[in-house]
Amino acid sequence: MEAATALEVASGSTLKVKEASPADADRPQASPQQEAGSPIPQLLPPIEEHPKIWLPRALRQTYIRKVGEAVNLLIPFQGKPRPRAIWTHDGCALDTSRVSVRHGERDSILFIREAQRADSGRYQLHVQLGGLEATAAIDILVIERPGPPQSIKLLDVWGSSATLEWTPPQDTGNAALLGYTVQKADMKSGLWFTVLERYHHTSCTVSNLIVGNSYAFRVFAENQCGLSETAPITADLAHIQKAATIYKTEGFAQRDFSEAPKFTQPLADCTTVIGYDTQLFCCVRASPKPKIIWLKNKMDIQGNPKYRALTHLGICSLEIRKPGPFDGGIYTCKAVNPLGEASVDCRVDVKAPN
Repeated sequence: MEAATALEVASGSTLKVKEASPADADRPQASPQQEAGSPIPQLLPPIEEHPKIWLPRALRQTYIRKVGEAVNLLIPFQGKPRPRAIWTHDGCALDTSRVSVRHGERDSILFIREAQRADSGRYQLHVQLGGLEATAAIDILVIERPGPPQSIKLLDVWGSSATLEWTPPQDTGNAALLGYTVQKADMKSGLWFTVLERYHHTSCTVSNLIVGNSYAFRVFAENQCGLSETAPITADLAHIQKAATIYKTEGFAQRDFSEAPKFTQPLADCTTVIGYDTQLFCCVRASPKPKIIWLKNKMDIQGNPKYRALTHLGICSLEIRKPGPFDGGIYTCKAVNPLGEASVDCRVDVKAPN
């Protein structure tokens, strides 16, 4: 008997043997004369196979269904002659208006057409044969979507971030919450975008909001069935304002760029031919802008129509128009400003054509 009991426990059922009650021991025994004159009682058939329940492996842990889904459990058992099978729900008889049961030779079926949360609980199958009984328990959990969080508040807005806080839902849908989903909506577009999924706290900070926009927020609760059907929305909008920027200029010493004239490119000696225009070039740097004076053999040639003097961006040029034999000599470019003066010279030779 012990070996059989151990096997039945391993298969998910429990075997019990009914013990004789004390009343049976106090009952008076019939005398041989009474037994001879009394009718012979009908004997029960011998037990050829102990009752045992083969609980499927999938039912050895909590069996979860959603509200509205069907529950259809087929539990095989053994026992010979045919045992008696009885179902109970949390230790009480089944509600036959909601639960249907069918017993076969080797199995028992429990069926619920549309499960409701009230159908959750522990269901026990009792298989009885004579004084022996096998029992198996099945835990059924019927769940649905959770209710929405009770409220959501906009606590603070700073920079491009906003802080939210909410309270958990009153109804979790008969299942543990997996977290919360936080969404934001820009009032310009009105479209909702998810910023957090399966978030486990009841407060958060939403960052990277666009300056100049206004945002609303909502929070869904989530369990194994999915998100809550509705979500509370913040009563106040988060206005992301552009912060006033104040630029502070640091004082610095003004650099003095003033300098006396200095020639960076001197005049170059040249030889020209009578009747061909000739140009002289040099470069000067000075601040403030210097006055340029051209001299020939130390004589000022300013205003002479034979010469054309130009100055642009520190480049000084002198054009000698159709030079003659007497236009050769020493040419000088002098630069003068309030800080000083500088000059460069070159020699120009004029030759007759060959």
